[in-house]
Amino acid sequence: MAGYLIRRILYSLFVIWGAVTIIFFVIRVVPGDPAAVMLGSSATEEQVLELRENLGLNDPLLIQYGKYLFDIGQLNFGESFKLGGPALEHVFYRLPFTITLAVSAIIVAVVISFPLGIWAARKANTIIDWLISTTSLLGQSLPTFWVGIMLILIFARYLGILPSAGSGSIAHLILPAFTLCLPFIGMIVRLVRNGILDELSKGYVQTARSKGLKENLVFYIHVLRNVLIPVITVMGLLLGEFIGSAIIIEVVFSWPGIGRLLVDSILYRDYSIVQASVVIIATFYVLLNLLVDILYGYIDPRIQVEE
Repeated sequence: MAGYLIRRILYSLFVIWGAVTIIFFVIRVVPGDPAAVMLGSSATEEQVLELRENLGLNDPLLIQYGKYLFDIGQLNFGESFKLGGPALEHVFYRLPFTITLAVSAIIVAVVISFPLGIWAARKANTIIDWLISTTSLLGQSLPTFWVGIMLILIFARYLGILPSAGSGSIAHLILPAFTLCLPFIGMIVRLVRNGILDELSKGYVQTARSKGLKENLVFYIHVLRNVLIPVITVMGLLLGEFIGSAIIIEVVFSWPGIGRLLVDSILYRDYSIVQASVVIIATFYVLLNLLVDILYGYIDPRIQVEE
């Protein structure tokens, strides 16, 4: 187990290095002078040149990259040009909003999708199964930004029962959380349904029934436990996906999370904020994957880590 964890940690560090490297080169190939964009159209040429020198943009690209990696190794992402102060502080201030949104979305997804998946499996090949599967697929196919706009029009503008933007209460969280989780509900519903049907056809279920165990006991104790293995895998990955997908949702609903901060920083070429945001998002995603792998052995003792 120790050897496996070491390999996974090294692999995770490699993935994070890849993410920070890609973002370093991507934001520097975007057309336009970042110093001129930061200062605005009223800046003089001397001011632009001075800022380029202060930011190290006149250095060769490899020199910039080396300094960039050295600073990140010390968790130093520099100062935010637009907001002022250390970039990492701004990211950590916004991060709880994004985590709250992502966790709320995954809770809503579980509460809705698990009962629907179980119901569809128990009513397999009936009209109920067809309705649940079709509705789930439709929800998964709709663009999230369009769903968000439609929800704002219906519940905020016409009905006036929920706020359309901002944060500060549970009411502000309902629309963005539901919009964020909607595409993933269909995925979890089909995963739960197909997993249950697959487990019900296996021999251990027939053995448990032949011993006289009640159907509900067989279903909820034995079948659902085995179904949880792929579901937890997906849920761990989905939490990372939620954090990444929250970027669009935060812009639509003006949610003050890391996604909206990242979009605004890209527009203003605030390199420090962009780099810090990407590193934090990538780190969360990698750590969640590592956590899911570790949970395998605790959920199902049959799973052994190959040394």
